[in-house]
Amino acid sequence: MTSDESEGGTRDPLFRYDQPIFANEDILKISHLPGPDKIVGRDEHMSKVAQALNPAIFGREPTHLFIFGKTGSGKTLTARLVSERLQHEAVREDVDVRIAVIDCGEQHTEASVIKTLASQVNDPSKSGMTIPERGLSTGDYYNRLWQVLDTCSDVTIVILDEIDMLRDDEVLRKLSRAGENQKIVDSRIGIIGISNKIDYPEELTERVKSSFAHDELVFPSYDANQLREILENRKDAFKPSVLTDDVIPLASALAAQEHGDARKAIDILRNAGRIARNESAETVTDDHVRAAKEKSEADRFSELLEGTATQSKAVLYSLVLQTGGRKTAEITTNKIYRQYLTVADDLDMDQLSERRVQELLQELDFLNVIQSEVRGRGRGQGVHGTHRLLEDPDIVKRVLLRDSRISTLE
Repeated sequence: MTSDESEGGTRDPLFRYDQPIFANEDILKISHLPGPDKIVGRDEHMSKVAQALNPAIFGREPTHLFIFGKTGSGKTLTARLVSERLQHEAVREDVDVRIAVIDCGEQHTEASVIKTLASQVNDPSKSGMTIPERGLSTGDYYNRLWQVLDTCSDVTIVILDEIDMLRDDEVLRKLSRAGENQKIVDSRIGIIGISNKIDYPEELTERVKSSFAHDELVFPSYDANQLREILENRKDAFKPSVLTDDVIPLASALAAQEHGDARKAIDILRNAGRIARNESAETVTDDHVRAAKEKSEADRFSELLEGTATQSKAVLYSLVLQTGGRKTAEITTNKIYRQYLTVADDLDMDQLSERRVQELLQELDFLNVIQSEVRGRGRGQGVHGTHRLLEDPDIVKRVLLRDSRISTLE
């Protein structure tokens, strides 16, 4: 049988049946856990996470931990890998450790966190219950969670990724004090909160601050050499001799310019391979890497804006126009608002008040789309807010113009 034939006859020419670039593209997924010998520059941090979790091996309560660092600095990867290694060791002590990883960007309410946690830990054959998607009150979800923990797990490691996205931090207090308050009797809980905002603990409510005892750990960004080693450890995703010599050095250098983001480096490498494949190229070159960098940045920014209302996009577009193409430009709220009035008029939209526009800018800052600061004008002169883009203005503009309504401004 030839390569273009199958048991059913001739293969459909609409699709491809060869794979000239990738050997195993899954290696380039952010969720892929590399072997412990391929974790770059994080030995000390892995050791500290292990120290915090170590009591769980023997069925005791771990130390709660906050991990801080910029996006792509290996925080979640390290927390997951150490937790899974601990889980393996706990088996030797006949201790059942369960791991729950919750993305607080997706599950940001108290009820959704508890429901997701219970679902990930639950074993219906042990607990005798199911966790419905909807229909229960937050209190009922808590009651089911306590029973699930006591019947299904000796120790549960709860990894709250992007913990600063939680709308309500009360879940931290209730989880951390579950044993003390006799909500669980036969199980223990260890919490790892992960955030790129080092000042997140200061934003906690006073009740949580006083009850949630924890250690803190800061992850530095990767440098270009570390990013290069990370990509070298993932080049098995490609077939032999597909990558030209300058691909990995260039991809790591480009990512290093953007705050040492390993996720971005991996995204660039994966997208470079896909672009080469789509062009039916035999090798991945530096041109593919440069094209991939632009695509990776646009895709990531598009994800940040997903679900954002048109009014917020109009405000952001106004900031883009005011920057004059300079990423580092810091623009006052007043200048953005004056530009916004013109943009809203061009879009035939209701014009919001300056106070409301300021609130939308604060929301964009919270989403890490922009960076906002409040500065004093001098004694007796009050304060004013300034705002700057965290991404190249051309990329922000290109992504915003994907919105059919905003596109009419072009």
